[in-house]
Amino acid sequence: MNEDRVNSLPFLERVTDYVNYYAETNSNDEALVSGEIRWSYKELQKQVDTIAKALLAMGIKKGDRVATLSPPNHHFWATFLASASIGAIWLGLNPRYKLEEYQYVISDAGPKVFFACNVIADRNYGSDLQEIVNQGNGLSQLVFLDENLSKIKSDTLQEFCQLADQVSDECLAHARDKVLSTDPALIVYTSGSTGNPKGALLPHRGLVRCSRNQLGYYDVFPVRMQNFFPINHVACVGDVSCFCLVTGGTIFFLENFDPALSMEQVVREKITLWGGIPTTLQMCLSLPNFSEYDLSSVQQIGWGGAAASEDLIDNLLKISPRLTSCYGLTETVGSVTYIDPTNDREILRNTIGKPVPEYDVRLIDNAGNDVKDAELGEILVKGDFIMTGYWNRPKETQETIDELGWLHTGDIGIWLPDGNLKLLGRMGEMFKSGGYNIYPREIEQVLEVFPGVEMAAVIGVSDELYGEIGIAYIQMQSGQNLKVKDIIQYCKELLANYKIPKQIFITKQLPLLPVGKIDKVKLKSDYISSRL
Repeated sequence: MNEDRVNSLPFLERVTDYVNYYAETNSNDEALVSGEIRWSYKELQKQVDTIAKALLAMGIKKGDRVATLSPPNHHFWATFLASASIGAIWLGLNPRYKLEEYQYVISDAGPKVFFACNVIADRNYGSDLQEIVNQGNGLSQLVFLDENLSKIKSDTLQEFCQLADQVSDECLAHARDKVLSTDPALIVYTSGSTGNPKGALLPHRGLVRCSRNQLGYYDVFPVRMQNFFPINHVACVGDVSCFCLVTGGTIFFLENFDPALSMEQVVREKITLWGGIPTTLQMCLSLPNFSEYDLSSVQQIGWGGAAASEDLIDNLLKISPRLTSCYGLTETVGSVTYIDPTNDREILRNTIGKPVPEYDVRLIDNAGNDVKDAELGEILVKGDFIMTGYWNRPKETQETIDELGWLHTGDIGIWLPDGNLKLLGRMGEMFKSGGYNIYPREIEQVLEVFPGVEMAAVIGVSDELYGEIGIAYIQMQSGQNLKVKDIIQYCKELLANYKIPKQIFITKQLPLLPVGKIDKVKLKSDYISSRL
């Protein structure tokens, strides 16, 4: 970790304070690029202040919620910064949601103001927005980020911003002074794979601290980074957007991830930190003309969210000898472990790195005792940067953050002799077959090394004889022709018999969640449905 880079950044109380800081110190530097729009920090400050004043004129107070439905772009970023700067709690909505998902989240969070697009890509949200407005739930204002193409009576963003004239600079400053570093800046709803989604409250101080520490590992200058993640995900708001803001860098938005457009932007805008998740990186590398892109601006490549295959790592090392990966979850606000920039294939393939020095991380067994090296345990994290709790869910909050302040991640890991941490998967993904505990990630790592395998997913399903058995799904690399019998024979050479999947399915495309992770819930549901 480069502590000098971290210490070079000011530690401001609120993540939104960095807008004014850089507007004063680096006013002409580009803060963001979104399509044809290029805003300097001074222009970003003007947009944020205008929206913040309009929200105050609407009667928005500290603790009120503000929602945004938008792709990752300048509108999303400005509405988040404006809302959080005056103490409102911002909520991002994914354009891929269905009406029922919008209704649930809005009903749960109860936003008073809702910024939304009528049309995103080829989807018209008019009828969905009408249903949401009819539902009520305390929603007092719908603001269109594009033209009002519907019959809903509402202002466009330009019309809404005219309210800003009613609020003075002094009133805006007073509202911001009342916001504490411990106050939540946003709500991020978890995936809900084990029940209804829960809204994690992420504080200003967590976004600031995690962004500063991230720079110690993403050691590039200047910081120029793409953002194509959905705005309801912590990767979009925290890992990319807040990171670029806190470090005085530039965000390059892509409203929809497209590998060719992504690579063109990397070249054109001289991206210095190229990253994403393994899926997006692999999609770029698979472009037939990938070798033609000039990646000389890329100083470092990083990924998170999932493990990278050996083949992907080898190909990335041909581009840069400085690769890094990280581990964190929504509730930790940012990553808590990192791999220092390296070309060590073993570390990159088999570990999630070491904890940030100032963070407390431990592994415990089922009795709550710390485990020794080479023993499995649940990963626990503690610090003033983690979420403050789940929105309106005190019981679930107490189940996740214990009385001593330790956040129980639900992830299983093991300490390696060199101090690195190896991730074996979620506690909920572990299954028992014939009395043995089986961790899917261990098997997936073996499968992903087999020639021609691009990605692998292992799930546990019920079985009358063994209790549970492992089922593997494999996504082939383009142009490959894999045979199940060859893969099984390969597994027999590397895995204990009880770990070998009882069935293996080969497919051209595994189902993915909006953020790009493999959707194991759908795999299990489809498997069960096929057996009915």
